[in-house]
Amino acid sequence: MLTILLGVLEEGFVYAIMALGVYITYKILDFPDLSVDGTFPLGGAVTAVLIIAGVNPLLTLFISFFVGGFAGILTGIIHVKFKVRDLLSGIIMMTALYSINLRIAGKANQPIFSRETIFENAFLDKIIPESLTPFLDVIILLIIVAIMKLLLDLYLKTKSGYLLRAVGDNETLVTSLAKDKGTVKIIGLAIANAFAALSGSIYTQKSGFFEISIGTGAIVIGLASVIIGTNLFKQNSFIKVKATTAVIIGSVIYKACVSAAISFGMEPSDLKLITSILFLVILIVSYYDQRRKVKTNA
Repeated sequence: MLTILLGVLEEGFVYAIMALGVYITYKILDFPDLSVDGTFPLGGAVTAVLIIAGVNPLLTLFISFFVGGFAGILTGIIHVKFKVRDLLSGIIMMTALYSINLRIAGKANQPIFSRETIFENAFLDKIIPESLTPFLDVIILLIIVAIMKLLLDLYLKTKSGYLLRAVGDNETLVTSLAKDKGTVKIIGLAIANAFAALSGSIYTQKSGFFEISIGTGAIVIGLASVIIGTNLFKQNSFIKVKATTAVIIGSVIYKACVSAAISFGMEPSDLKLITSILFLVILIVSYYDQRRKVKTNA
């Protein structure tokens, strides 16, 4: 039971970082950014190549973050500067990144089992007592997630963060403040995809390999985490938590649901099917909940 719980927390925390990025595009910008399916494995590809080249695994996290941010900027430029619709911008970037990721990694599957990672290295072996070894991965992931959540919360309280919220709610207001709404969108997409690439970097180091298909359905996982978390801890709910915290909890709950489905007899190969069905159920429940509230208020 403990092993299952630790596994759920580990996967939940890994995808929670990506979900925080999806929260920016989906909830704040109202931008259906499918490029996440490309930037998640982008972080993994960059990490695998750098670790094989002997780069410090901790440094690969920062490099992956900035590379993902650059990909997000390109998505924003395609949308803002070339006037391509938001959905198509993400699809174009996602498709391009598939080939780019293959070019970076050199092949579709790149193992790093024998290399040091942030989870397995000589430094940790020296300072971590043996009694904490089973919980080490969860502790490391929790620290990273907490840092990224704190940084995002702090950013959203800045002037740039408030403008980001304003673009999603009222673009006219941003224009009236003599600010370029397009630039604000590009910044938001850069941050969101940087989070996704960082998540992919951590996933690769945790799993011990890069695989070109790891990004397939990443946006669905992120959206499911956001919707579960934000709906579970609504403003009128009994428990009050920040939206970013809710997203992290939503990611863990989502992974727990997937784990439960597999434990009830479904095959691991059915994971994408489980993901799609669970996401569909979440959307249907959310839709009827909103309709019920509209009727109640009418």
